[in-house]
Amino acid sequence: MNKVQEYFENFLNKKSLFLNKEVLSIKYIPDQILHRDLEIKQLSEILAPSLKNEKPSNIFIYGKTGTGKTVITKYVCSQLYEIAKKRNIPISVVYINCKMKKITDTEYRLISQLTKEFGKEVPYTGLPTNEVYKMFFEVIDKKNQVIILILDEIDNLIKKCGDEILYNLTRVNSELKNAKITIVGITNDVTFINELDPRVRSSLNEEEIVFQPYDALQLKDILLERARLAFEPNVISESVISKCAAYAAREHGDARRAIELLRVAAEIAERDGSSMIEEKHVDLADEKIELDKVIEIVKKLPKQSQVLLYSIILINKNKGLIYTGEVYDVYKNICSEAKVNELTQRRLSDLIAELDLLGIIKTRLISKGRYGKMREISLMIGKDTINKIEGIIKEQLGI
Repeated sequence: MNKVQEYFENFLNKKSLFLNKEVLSIKYIPDQILHRDLEIKQLSEILAPSLKNEKPSNIFIYGKTGTGKTVITKYVCSQLYEIAKKRNIPISVVYINCKMKKITDTEYRLISQLTKEFGKEVPYTGLPTNEVYKMFFEVIDKKNQVIILILDEIDNLIKKCGDEILYNLTRVNSELKNAKITIVGITNDVTFINELDPRVRSSLNEEEIVFQPYDALQLKDILLERARLAFEPNVISESVISKCAAYAAREHGDARRAIELLRVAAEIAERDGSSMIEEKHVDLADEKIELDKVIEIVKKLPKQSQVLLYSIILINKNKGLIYTGEVYDVYKNICSEAKVNELTQRRLSDLIAELDLLGIIKTRLISKGRYGKMREISLMIGKDTINKIEGIIKEQLGI
């Protein structure tokens, strides 16, 4: 037996800390959802008319990442569907994640995907969009039904396709004789609705539900319940769960982050051969998740933003404090080396603001007396991470 096979054999023979790892996955929908009674009640009340074959209002659900928007929408709709099935009430629920490529990149692809959901195949390309709409109308209007269309990350759909698609979807009901469609839009962007064309906003006639972030105590309750289902008895203490909750509360009350932290800490403990998940494993998990997140962001940055970040990293290595004025000169040199077209100084300022929003850098306006005001830039990532990011950028830019 070679060393690799020996490793896998040892893994199979070792007792796992996990009882049911699926409980800590993003797809898992718990039977009991804690600290969201009000939101569940609001959503249920808005959707309830569908049980009497009436079209519910369109709904927009707002809240930061990890506040339970998706899990509660899926939970309420699954319960609604169960009641409808028992009573033979024709309700269909369709869930689309608008971040998925090749499904929501264009209006054509979205409507063809919706048509496929109801059993009719559509060519990947080649038909006029109006023809695809016609096929969609025909397939859903074959029976008297209420369709609840959940568009998760709906702001991504609008960025890719424009807000005309929302207007078209809301006008679908006027073309149908039997079916009725209600849109449930989920977004992290609380200003999303204000950016839509007034004509589109008027056609939506929507209701809103806002999800507030969880606090540390609420996150602890959620993690205690998940840990009870996910792990073997006596492998994790309450203090470890409290630490996971505190870290996630620091990240805007993100339950998704808290659950991921718990899972990764357990994986690290298993690799260490530990029989318990300890606080040191949570610290290591936090570092790993942060590194993975930053690296993933950097890999997906446009070339111009990668050049900008590389410029900031180089200046930071030489002198620590960075001012926006000096970044431009270094940026121009790297553009030349990487064979990337230069942007204007004003456009570069926009990219600096975008990196600030992503949390990779932090900027602050400072006064230089008679020399006026300028922005000071600080890198918000650790030294080890900076070296890895520098290597990734150089590889992707070919420098």
